[in-house]
Amino acid sequence: MTLVSEMNERELIEDFRSFIHTEGKIGPGDDAAVLSDGTVASTDIVSFDRHFPAGMTYEQFGWYAAAVSFSDIASMGARPTGFLAALALPGNLEKQNAYDIMSGIDQCCEYCGTGIIGGDTKPGPGIITGTALGRMDGRKPMLRTGARPDDVICVTGPLGGPAAALMDIEYGLGLEQSRDCLYVPIPRIAEGISMAESGAVTSCMDLSDGLGTALNTICGQSHAGATVEWDFLPKNEYAVKASELTDTPLEQLLFDCGGEYELLFTADKNKLERLYDTELEFHVIGMINDSGRTELIKDGERRKIRYGRY
Repeated sequence: MTLVSEMNERELIEDFRSFIHTEGKIGPGDDAAVLSDGTVASTDIVSFDRHFPAGMTYEQFGWYAAAVSFSDIASMGARPTGFLAALALPGNLEKQNAYDIMSGIDQCCEYCGTGIIGGDTKPGPGIITGTALGRMDGRKPMLRTGARPDDVICVTGPLGGPAAALMDIEYGLGLEQSRDCLYVPIPRIAEGISMAESGAVTSCMDLSDGLGTALNTICGQSHAGATVEWDFLPKNEYAVKASELTDTPLEQLLFDCGGEYELLFTADKNKLERLYDTELEFHVIGMINDSGRTELIKDGERRKIRYGRY
């Protein structure tokens, strides 16, 4: 008998997909679902015991609970249109803390250009299930499956910040400012819309599960390979400092840790000018190929990029 604890999330989802009945234009297997009328939906669960690191406030926890689903909306190139919040909160939680959680959710919704449209509350251990809704507005959704050989691989911002924050929390490195990106991740809504409108992007995925997992997922679903150049990777300054202070390989901080909410995408190299015209900030980090292998070139050597912890 196999226990759920003996499986990782990817394995469990694939098993579910083998027998469930799906609905919609784009169903399970991407960052968000897209219905035939252009509605986009994504849901995620956060909990006190897994997603509430030391130093985080209840308001920040609420923001985080909304941001993780809005990030999936962003990676499809959709415009947010609403948010559903279902809260299972312990009875011994102070009322003000519950108010702060809802305030954080509300603030993230406002930042993303929308609001709370409903939800539910129940007694529970401290869990929030958030569902973000959006619209494509005629844009073609960006999927995980479209990467092609000779496409460039890009990310929207520096990497390793959340990993640095977690190390600062654990070891007290004096890098308190690194925690902002962990406590209050910013969904890349405007960036995702600009990318989808450009017509240059061939695949996209957010980095909530880390760069290693995202690269392997896009390559696996696109039946492609990838080469990433170490020198091209935008490295968060706090990740560099955390690596130096703890003798932890910087590569581990950039590839292995989740909690990143930048977007990883591939683009037609002949259409890059369209992306530059949008004034989108992004970094080219490598190329897609047909090798079926996902590799990093560092110091003249090739090494396999593995799935991260998540």
